Amino acid sequence: MSQLHLDAEALYADLLAGVRPLLQPGTQLVGIWSGGAWLAERLQRDLNRPGEPGVISSTLHRDDFGSRGLAAGADATRLPFDVAGSDILLVDDVLYTGRTIRAVINELYDFGRPARVQLAVLVDRGGRELPIAAACSAARITLPREQRLALARSASGAFSFEIETTGAR
Repeated sequence: MSQLHLDAEALYADLLAGVRPLLQPGTQLVGIWSGGAWLAERLQRDLNRPGEPGVISSTLHRDDFGSRGLAAGADATRLPFDVAGSDILLVDDVLYTGRTIRAVINELYDFGRPARVQLAVLVDRGGRELPIAAACSAARITLPREQRLALARSASGAFSFEIETTGAR
């Protein structure tokens, strides 16, 4: 069996190109803690957008909160703009079951009702449990359920992927 290799920097370039047509002048970028936040921060800079992107955590709205408890990033939500009426582009590193996106949308609505919410992801790995789809994804892959794909960021800001084998969720 061959080892999966994903070039995160090349995929980031594809994500950057794919995000451009989704943006309106007032679109607000919101990265999902933590990999999505890293991506949104870099997209904001590379797209020469004013201000800073928002960051949002799924922790308090997860359907498995009782078993997971408060994870790192639980208090990470920071939305430096008025959510009500905003055009929002959520950014995440990996889309899998859709449960994190559902939780993030619930968190987002705690701050107001946006005019529109779209989703852009670096990698869509399939395996959806909820009817959630990305408007833009740089890659689509298939991984066994027991493997977890996570974005990593070096001290210099370069992206890479880590693949971990875990027990089935």
